[in-house]
Order: sequence, then C-alpha cells, then structure tokens
Amino acid sequence: MAGIPSFFKQYRPRGFNYTPMYYDSDKERREERERLIKAELGIKEDGDKEYVPGITRGSMTNYFHKQKTRVQRYTLIRLIVIVLILFLITYVFLYL
Repeated sequence: MAGIPSFFKQYRPRGFNYTPMYYDSDKERREERERLIKAELGIKEDGDKEYVPGITRGSMTNYFHKQKTRVQRYTLIRLIVIVLILFLITYVFLYL
C-alpha cells in the first residue's frame, strides 16, 4: 500500500523553526529605549520622512483622461494595421 499514490491523502504542513544565529537582547532593549526617547523629544531619525500623498486635487480626472487617450491611440494603430493587412491580402489574391 505504501507504493500506491493516493489522490485523497492530505499532507501536513512542515513546521518552521528559525533560531537566529546571533541575538543580542541588550542591544535590542537599548535601541527600543533610544527610539522611545527620540519619539518623546520629537527628534526625527535619518530614515524618517514625512508622508507626502501622491493623490492631489484633479489627479484622478487627469488619470482617466490620459487612459482614454492612450486607449484611443492604440485602437487607431490597431485599425491601421488591420487595414494594411487586408490590403496586402487583397493584393496577393488579385494580382499574383
């Protein structure tokens, strides 16, 4: 029975057991304390940047307008390619 594959066998997920190679609890506590003190005093760290929203007034209307013109341009190009292919096929059948 062990050699016959089964369609209904449910495999159990493998466990994940990660143990860090180097762990310095003193360093972690010290960094947490520094972070809390800086937050209390209002000191910003180098990596902290203020949030600047990417969405501004009128950006959505501009997005949809750009999207519409892009679709129209691709539709026109597709139409021109189809017409050229049809002319080529017609030329091949009539003149060759």
